[in-house]
Amino acid sequence: MSIFKAYDIRGVYPNEINEEIAAKIGSAFFKFTGAKEIIVGRDMRNSSPALSQAAIKGIVAAGGTAIDIGMVSTPMVYFAVGRYGYGGGMATTASHNPAEYNGFKLCREKAIPISGDTGLKDIEATVGSMSSIPAGEKGRVVKRDVLSDYKKHILGFVKKIESLKVVIDAGNGMVGAFLPEIFKGLPCQIIPLYFEPDGSFPNHEANPLKDENIRDLKAKVVETKADFGAAFDGDGDRCMFVDERGERISSDTTTALIARELLKRERGSRVVYDLRSSWVLPEEIKKGGGRPVRERVGHSFIKATMRRENAIFGGELSGHYYYRDNFYADSGLITLVEVLNIVSSAKMKLSQLVSPLKRYYATGETNFEVEDKDGKMRELAQVFSDAKIDYLDGVTVEYGDWWFNVRKSNTEPLLRLNLEAKTKEGVEEGKRRVMKALGKPE
Repeated sequence: MSIFKAYDIRGVYPNEINEEIAAKIGSAFFKFTGAKEIIVGRDMRNSSPALSQAAIKGIVAAGGTAIDIGMVSTPMVYFAVGRYGYGGGMATTASHNPAEYNGFKLCREKAIPISGDTGLKDIEATVGSMSSIPAGEKGRVVKRDVLSDYKKHILGFVKKIESLKVVIDAGNGMVGAFLPEIFKGLPCQIIPLYFEPDGSFPNHEANPLKDENIRDLKAKVVETKADFGAAFDGDGDRCMFVDERGERISSDTTTALIARELLKRERGSRVVYDLRSSWVLPEEIKKGGGRPVRERVGHSFIKATMRRENAIFGGELSGHYYYRDNFYADSGLITLVEVLNIVSSAKMKLSQLVSPLKRYYATGETNFEVEDKDGKMRELAQVFSDAKIDYLDGVTVEYGDWWFNVRKSNTEPLLRLNLEAKTKEGVEEGKRRVMKALGKPE
């Protein structure tokens, strides 16, 4: 089924995903976990109430207890599973996708993620074999409010926050529904943008990776002379930042800032990062007394490695940040708290904090249409055979003064390129060589 992706379940409503399929997914997921009780939460999308209730119906029909925590962010689902010891959780969401999409993010006990390699394919097979869910109700539904405990959990990460002025763009997603209550009493001044949850996304897509979606944030930061700005995605598990000048801060730079801060508290700890990240990141982790651990792209891989290594923190270029003390799960709100801690204690502008970390030059992620993705990556390895090469995720080619990674999309005929060099000229020359090897016009 096309709605089962590498890390979650996602499709267009109601053509690709609907109430009937959602009920089957709920039933199949409950059976897969072997749990007695399953957390179910939903985001603000127009189709989420119906899909969430259908999933609950499937759980109950299979004999399970569905713990309905209502309209929440995805990190609140992870928190509820980890904090209360439930056997699994379902977040009804399509994350940063446009309004017509919806789906589910699933986790097992202790908020352990379920991906294609760790159960999604089994759930997909069960759903495919079901003609319908059993009639009648064998289980039950219990409603639970988690906000009070979740607020205490988030505020537990507060160390020192001054009276900073911060613009927050919630993108009409889930963070806007809870941030005012959670931050009530903190000395910082929040200037809100698009806090009203609205699954039609009337202002812009809730995807802060795209520059067009943070234009209003940049403008408001400059207009209000704020200390910095933060933008969240639709379900609240990602957060990206701009400095006081309205300039975007790359996520690997943010990871470096937070890693340094956390390593002050726990020197010698491991920090996991995805292989697209700048050379700056492992350098700063080592400088801070930590041990960098490089991992392939994807939250299920990062989280699994963090658990195995007992890593204090992890970060991805996509704006996901993971915390050991948050059940190894990602949280945009905790990341906002940590950046507030850092700027408050440093007594410096955010641009001044990140300036020393901008010592290399990068292309950002660029996509290329390629039909034979595996064949083209083999060609790249041959063309650049004089370099250091590894295959952790796609092919990574590293020279002394520049490197690149090319990895394939899980869902499209695309190769994704990330390239970094010590100079601007090195970036241009490296990109020219890679483009030539890919058979693309310069």
